[in-house]
Amino acid sequence: MTERVLQSAGFLSRLRGRRAVPRGAYDPSFFLRRTAAVVGMALVFVALGALSGTYVGFDFMQAILDVPGGLVWMATQFVPSLTSLQKLDTILPALGSTILASIASSCTAAVLAYICAVLGSRSVGVGGPFPLIVRAVASLFRHIPVVAWAFILLFSFKQREFTGFFALFLTSFGYLTRCFLESIDEMSAGPVEALRASGATYGQIVAQAVVPMSITSVISWVMYMIETNIRDATLIGLLTGTGIGFVFDVYYKSFRYDIAGLVILSIVLVVIACELTSNFVRRKVI
Repeated sequence: MTERVLQSAGFLSRLRGRRAVPRGAYDPSFFLRRTAAVVGMALVFVALGALSGTYVGFDFMQAILDVPGGLVWMATQFVPSLTSLQKLDTILPALGSTILASIASSCTAAVLAYICAVLGSRSVGVGGPFPLIVRAVASLFRHIPVVAWAFILLFSFKQREFTGFFALFLTSFGYLTRCFLESIDEMSAGPVEALRASGATYGQIVAQAVVPMSITSVISWVMYMIETNIRDATLIGLLTGTGIGFVFDVYYKSFRYDIAGLVILSIVLVVIACELTSNFVRRKVI
């Protein structure tokens, strides 16, 4: 019986075009097969890209050839001039309102998302259908782009600051809820079980075990969300007619590229400063 099985295994190996390799032995064709699979997948992606570009009329070669000219035009036209510095009294208030809207939407969403994440967690949640409801709502808010939320809310709240704030809030709420759920579910269950065994209430378990063990990841996610919302708020301002995005749109459409370049430079500096602040806070907390 054993000989018959071994003969069958050898026959199947010969049908596949390679020798039977004993378990644990070195197979020299492994890396060759892996390389062939990677190359094959790369060729498939290239073919799909080429077919998609042909279907929509996109010329890849022409786009590559146009890149140097586009970079030269940007480098010459979007350079801030001395006269553009006179518009800082218009740029800075709009930039400040964009930063404050981003921070407010991120922090508000973080508070509500953390409450929902704790209640909807599989390890410390209230149970029942609530975890499923929380995950469904978070998935809905997260998968709708912030631009789509801005368009939807634009019909109800018109062009004002609250429209951009609400669009950022909904997207941040869905994203942070999912992140907080994963952070809470992945933490150690030992302190929670110990408090339950000692007769602690649900509020005591959350305050003494869940919050201390998850606070570092919560702060990290909130700081990341603030960075993301500052970038998204610029795009939202183009749609809602508020903030730094609206200022950029006005000067860009007026062909004042030097002032538009100053707006872009101010946004870049704010994003870099936010990144450095976020890294500093993470190092101190973690």
